[in-house]
Amino acid sequence: MSIKLTDNSGNQVQIPDPPRFHQHILQFHSRGTSIHDENGHYFTVDDAFRENLERLMQAFRKS
Repeated sequence: MSIKLTDNSGNQVQIPDPPRFHQHILQFHSRGTSIHDENGHYFTVDDAFRENLERLMQAFRKS
């Protein structure tokens, strides 16, 4: 199973390995605002992005 996120260009991006993606965000983008590049898709990682990712990961773990 995967999750979908919207990149900075408004494109829906399929994240095929959500646990790996989540771990990377926690390790390298845990505070402040930064840009994450995922296979040429750019995401602004801020508190709102991290909160949304946490909600998606809770739903992912329940499925």
